[in-house]
Amino acid sequence: MSANRNEVFEIRGVNHLALVCKDMARTVEFYRDVLGMPLTKTIDLPNGKGQHFFFDIGNGDSLAFFWFPDAPEAAPGVAAPSALPTRGNIASAHGSMNHIAFDVPVEKFDEYAARLRERGVDVTDVFNHDNSERQASPDVTDDVFVRSIYFFDPDGVCLEFAAWTHALGPKDIAHDPVRADGTKAVGVILKDAITAE
Repeated sequence: MSANRNEVFEIRGVNHLALVCKDMARTVEFYRDVLGMPLTKTIDLPNGKGQHFFFDIGNGDSLAFFWFPDAPEAAPGVAAPSALPTRGNIASAHGSMNHIAFDVPVEKFDEYAARLRERGVDVTDVFNHDNSERQASPDVTDDVFVRSIYFFDPDGVCLEFAAWTHALGPKDIAHDPVRADGTKAVGVILKDAITAE
């Protein structure tokens, strides 16, 4: 969504994001059969160490899953959020993967939300992210920059369908980042904001 360029490395997107599932067959049924993502590669790891499967998520990017026979149980609230956004605490531990947002066309967003519900997926209400104090609008206004719905996969991975409503620009970089001790690192974003103008 941004016209900014990486001048150091030619990073073209996400090759793949690898997650861990409890049941590969159930994972295939959800991602291929419910979400419609083509299964593109399957691997049986050597010496019975598990499996590694890949799904096409568009733009040449993949979502991959490992299955390990002796993997530890899931730890909601630690390794992943214990609730969906708008339904409870979404915090997860440092180094965890909080959620995956799949980019969908804004003109098909409402249709896709309805389609997920028709397929038996428990999705949140639509969240129209804006710049207000609440950071949400019940309606799509000129201030809404992305529309979202959230849902869990069978292993409790938090997923999102997200649709940008307009291009982002320098005015969208407006907050100083917070350090580990809770203080703001004043002036850190200034370089990016000036470069983007």
